[in-house]
Amino acid sequence: MLGWIVLGLVVLLLLWLIVAYNRLVALRQATAQAWSDVDVQLKQRHDLIPNLVETVKGYAAHERGTLDAVIQARNAAAAARGPEAQGAAEGQLAGALGRLFALAEAYPDLKANTSFLQLQSELADLENKIAAARRFYNNAVAEYNAMTESIPAVFFAGALGFRQRGFFEVPEAERTAVQTVPQVRF
Repeated sequence: MLGWIVLGLVVLLLLWLIVAYNRLVALRQATAQAWSDVDVQLKQRHDLIPNLVETVKGYAAHERGTLDAVIQARNAAAAARGPEAQGAAEGQLAGALGRLFALAEAYPDLKANTSFLQLQSELADLENKIAAARRFYNNAVAEYNAMTESIPAVFFAGALGFRQRGFFEVPEAERTAVQTVPQVRF
């Protein structure tokens, strides 16, 4: 009789561990899918930026430094890998785009250009989609990280390769730069 009770407890423990392992696998896949969604939105943004720069270049070709900074930030963001590196690069890109739009304020013909307005609208739409995808990713990461730290997963997650994932955040320095409105002087 005691043998059956011990066997039943062992079977229950194994089932509990299997359920926890399967939950970790599902959460890991959810974070990978969420990151893929963020990556798709960022790639669309990166593809849009050269067209935006070319449109501005037609009106403000002598503002070469600002245009080059946007392209350089875009290339760095496109090359960044992983949430932490991507967050830092995207923060710099957002700052460079902010300076580009501030520059556009000095050119009324550019502000009235339908191509520029359409690109600006598409970029604003993409920014909203990126923000939503980032929130979804960060939520998936929080759930995954919590599971890796919960019992019983905490006892075997690390040994089986379930590592904590980083959030996709813009570093504080870049966040401040994005929120600071550039000064335009005539």
